[in-house]
Amino acid sequence: MQDKYSLAKCEQYGRRLASRLCQQYFGPQPDATLDGPALLQFTPVRQLNLLVLRQLLGRWQHEAQQLRSPYFDFEAEPVRAALTQFMNVLSRHIRLDRAALEPLLAQATADTLLLAADAALAFERLLLPATGPAGPDADEVVPLAQLRDGLRYLDQDKEFYQGFVDSLPSGYAPLSRDFLTQRFALYQGKHPQSADAMPRLVAVFSTLLPLTEADLWGDGPAKPAPTPVVPTPAKLPVASPAPAALPTLAPAVPILPSPAPTPPPKPEVPDVAEPVPLHEKLKATQPATPHLAEALRHSAHSGPTPLAERAAPKVGSLREAISINQRFSFINELFSGENMEYHAAIEHLDGLPTADAAMAYVRQELAQQHDWSRKEEHVGRLLKLIERKFATA
Repeated sequence: MQDKYSLAKCEQYGRRLASRLCQQYFGPQPDATLDGPALLQFTPVRQLNLLVLRQLLGRWQHEAQQLRSPYFDFEAEPVRAALTQFMNVLSRHIRLDRAALEPLLAQATADTLLLAADAALAFERLLLPATGPAGPDADEVVPLAQLRDGLRYLDQDKEFYQGFVDSLPSGYAPLSRDFLTQRFALYQGKHPQSADAMPRLVAVFSTLLPLTEADLWGDGPAKPAPTPVVPTPAKLPVASPAPAALPTLAPAVPILPSPAPTPPPKPEVPDVAEPVPLHEKLKATQPATPHLAEALRHSAHSGPTPLAERAAPKVGSLREAISINQRFSFINELFSGENMEYHAAIEHLDGLPTADAAMAYVRQELAQQHDWSRKEEHVGRLLKLIERKFATA
């Protein structure tokens, strides 16, 4: 990868993040599944969600290709129309359990980091056709329409890749993989990516699982440790330092096999403009909460509820206590989808010394700034978490 980032470490972080997010979601409900709209809202990182969907559609196309048979004409127009309809219906009935989702989520996380770390490698992996076991074929032709189709799964730096595709000669025959990679290198030299792409992405991922740029750096050549000068008897040799162990690279998640020359009909991509948030599906199972003004007034005058009077245990940090479902619900309902405002508010609440200070911050600043007058249910959940944080043992 370019400069200092390690692809292996991006993949290692992807596996750890996938495991953590899946545990938070599926732990309390092991038999749960995700549909298409829920998948597009599973994490606050839209690029990650889109790349999970991209892998799904790639798998579908590969599986549809297995339907080919020497006994039937799959190129006949009625057959193609029926197959297209079948794939479109199937695309609207996504169902993922943990075993199916976790590896897709791990690969999508690594690819999202790859977009910020190495644009050239990301272009080859995410926009060019997948390579076979023998490696890439430099003379393989890539239709321009296929490149444009791949852009719909990009959200991060999409304009950068869109600019490259728009710069290609549209009147030519399909372009070779070797020509495209060389052309992209020239384009990248004239249009360098923003230097803060990785820091911004790391900051977002860190809200889900702690991450720093240094965690993704590749290990350089091992330097021998200096031999300390220690007086020793003449008859004993000075032991030389042991050689540094080479870093162990985690195995990469396999790349999907390339499709056959005649691709099957492409399924429709679920509408990503207005996905259904997960919290809407959870409302029916949540108990009702009192009106916001009443809840705030009760919390301000009665103080935190003693720990013995509640089944829920005391929590040390709001950030750790808020589940992934609650986080998405708070971000969408209380902070109008603004991820960074949510994290800034929770960090400030975690830093306050008393329950009174936390309640005053909610009542005098957050509630007025974000107009929580009709958000009693979600505010009530936040207040209960604040009470648990400041509960006395």
